[in-house]
Amino acid sequence: MIPMQRTQGAFRAALLTGWIGLSAAGLIYARQKNIALSTAVPLIAAFLIEYSFYLIPGFEPVRERLRERLTRWQLALGMALSAVAPYLIFSIPAGQFRWLAFAELSAIIAVVSFWYLVLRPSRVADILFLAIVAAIELIHPFKSIYNSPVKGVDVLGHLMLIRTGALAALELRRVEGTRFGFIPNQKEWIAGIQYFFYFLPIGFPVAILLGVVHINFTGFLFWKTLAIFFGALWVVALSEEFFFRGLLQQWLECWTGRTQIPVIAASLLYGAAHLSFRGFPNWRMAAVDAVLGWFCGMAYQRTGSIRSSMVTHALVVTLWRTLFI
Repeated sequence: MIPMQRTQGAFRAALLTGWIGLSAAGLIYARQKNIALSTAVPLIAAFLIEYSFYLIPGFEPVRERLRERLTRWQLALGMALSAVAPYLIFSIPAGQFRWLAFAELSAIIAVVSFWYLVLRPSRVADILFLAIVAAIELIHPFKSIYNSPVKGVDVLGHLMLIRTGALAALELRRVEGTRFGFIPNQKEWIAGIQYFFYFLPIGFPVAILLGVVHINFTGFLFWKTLAIFFGALWVVALSEEFFFRGLLQQWLECWTGRTQIPVIAASLLYGAAHLSFRGFPNWRMAAVDAVLGWFCGMAYQRTGSIRSSMVTHALVVTLWRTLFI
């Protein structure tokens, strides 16, 4: 009981810290960009609500309490209602609410939230679930749904899709063996860092030779680099490693009874998912990301935890953004 209480205390601490930090950052950003309070306050409120729900999948004791108190249908309904709440909170007060956008968002949410209630878990259902989540990300519907004069508001949709998809897989599909969470333990840090260094002499030379990047180091600020790392760790790496390694790679291992083929297959599909990066078809970027996917897949396979591959992934992204363009 003590570990659960500690984890719930960690959840409350993360919630409070995030609310304070996001509120301060939002107000500072609004002041720097001359955004009116009538626009800034609803946006900040929407991000605070989304942040609160985003934390839930990463804390097992919180998910356990939801599991004990709610039926599967109640949980799915709660997921759907919480997913649409940030949109309503920012769009109605700001005068940005549109019925067509609301209907499109509701359709996306309904499919992800109720998928494993309407369909029983199977290979076909699982592959289609991943394909739908990937298609939503590739089509970029949130840019038109979260319409606002403030740049980057559509990130609310991406965060919503991550935590809704994660909850659907973890609680409604009852996927195990991912160790979904925000803070790696010592073993996961070590494995993640190790495979990052394994990637360096292969991945970055390949990227440079293919002309994907070139060195442009002009110095960096420690706090900014730290922000890039944890932003990548808790959003980009968390989502991509969960869906490509925690779900796809794990399912392929289960279905085939093999270890290396699923790593290669998941890596190739991960690379293919980046074909549209800065203009389709970006085969060079896809090739580099496939290489990264293999090292992330090996980090996950070594520990059975996506938090190891998250560390590898986040370190590569951080170095990429500070040393290369």
